Amino acid sequence: MKILLIVIDGLGDRPIPQLGNKTPLEAAKTPNLDFLAKNGICGLVLPYLQNKKLPTSEDTHLALFSYDPKIYNPGRGVLEVMGIGMEILAGDVCLRGNFATVDEKIKIIDRRAGRIEETTDLIRAIGGIEIEGVKFLIGKSISHRIGIVMRPCLDSVLSLGARVVDLSPKISDSDPKITQVRPVQITALDSSKEAKFTARILNQFLAKAHSILKDHPLNKKREKQGLLPANYILVREAGTFKEISSFEQKYGLKSCCIAGGSLYKGLGKYLGMDLIEVKGATGLPDTNLRGKFLAAKRAMPKCDFIYCHIKAPDNLAEDGNFRGKRDFIKEIDKKITALMNLKNVLLVITADHSTCSLFKRHCAQAIPILIYGDGVNGIKKFSEKACKSGRLGKIKQLDLMPKILELAQ
Repeated sequence: MKILLIVIDGLGDRPIPQLGNKTPLEAAKTPNLDFLAKNGICGLVLPYLQNKKLPTSEDTHLALFSYDPKIYNPGRGVLEVMGIGMEILAGDVCLRGNFATVDEKIKIIDRRAGRIEETTDLIRAIGGIEIEGVKFLIGKSISHRIGIVMRPCLDSVLSLGARVVDLSPKISDSDPKITQVRPVQITALDSSKEAKFTARILNQFLAKAHSILKDHPLNKKREKQGLLPANYILVREAGTFKEISSFEQKYGLKSCCIAGGSLYKGLGKYLGMDLIEVKGATGLPDTNLRGKFLAAKRAMPKCDFIYCHIKAPDNLAEDGNFRGKRDFIKEIDKKITALMNLKNVLLVITADHSTCSLFKRHCAQAIPILIYGDGVNGIKKFSEKACKSGRLGKIKQLDLMPKILELAQ
């Protein structure tokens, strides 16, 4: 039996007073998802939590595929960089970055610079900067997001007569994840000279990038238009590439990935999945949902396992837009008719984690899951509350993949 895993990012939520104390999923009209839940089996997935912190997208995705994040997480920076197609060489340190808006006192006004879309000229202005023999390569991702590769340049070091110092991912983040404060100074997370060196030159790069961005013509134009300037870069989650067993080596299944967001494409690449590009798949609320579902359907003759990621509910919840999240879930329900009559396919619909709209962040709420194609438990609606009484019960995220494989036999 083929397996189609649809991950609706940030699907779960908490009850919201403005929605009649319902979650966005409960408040959405979802006759097709309800049909699948009624004629399938349901339950709740307990998201992977590391050190009792809130769930992260990279940890929970690795856990979904039963790769223990404590062992296999290379750092989100690596996955983001892989997802936007940047090359990673031995010795590189990769980071995830946001264009942000700061005021004259370098106080953060908006961590996403108004979710700026067109950043090509800004990237061109700061890409390729070298500091003490380290080149900073910048790649465009979705909206305000960028990937950053710190690469030692041996020729530059030798020409400067400097001593070669390796880079280290053991550095802190600059993003405080709140506004009205200054970015955090990056520091070494261990006592190594490599970590201290990496932190020092990254701080220098961020200061230099700010001096270029604040006077960039595009930002001056945005300010005149009443838009937020993208005049600063916030970075976090440094990492270096590591080799792991591919999904096919681990499970003996030919797999593919359909996604719009760079992290999820990068995750697919990291696990050795074939990437299927879909026109209009943006990872945003304007994404081509029907195109993704049709691409999944077309992939089935060649693939045993199809991973399809949908990002927008998470984005909407992080913006506090619970009505937008409800309405987007309704759109998913409409478009999923393309997958309603599949034969010999185990259809799994769940999320990586829940995202709480009122708090505008990921939360540790249990995640609803439905599995259609092997058994019935008669739940009437696909929702957080209804799934509590499903036949699957509560299942740890790291244990989910073996359960899916068992049902697919």
